[in-house]
Amino acid sequence: MTGISIPLQTVVLLVASNVFMTFAWYGHLKSLSASPWYIAALISWGIALFEYLLQVPANRIGYSGGFTLAQLKITQEVITLAVFVPFAMVYMKEPFKLDYLWAGLCLIGAVYFIFRN
Repeated sequence: MTGISIPLQTVVLLVASNVFMTFAWYGHLKSLSASPWYIAALISWGIALFEYLLQVPANRIGYSGGFTLAQLKITQEVITLAVFVPFAMVYMKEPFKLDYLWAGLCLIGAVYFIFRN
């Protein structure tokens, strides 16, 4: 990903990895609900492999490019919520909850405190 800024590389890779991880952790609740748990676990583990193939380089690029460990973690949490809410609403057909908004506002506060000078 040469030519792309370190923060953008980090965020793009973390978003992609989070999509895989969200499906690995929760997708089986809908798509494999009739399967035994060990089948769901094996399929989830296979999906999670792709998550790790994106998440590990994302964190390495970000950390060597100036992100602190805490900044990487908070960035990951913001991305997790940004990926999870549409997943829950679109794929899992869960209703929107105002608590998603409150959680997002709390994360904005976390971002402020972790990234301020």
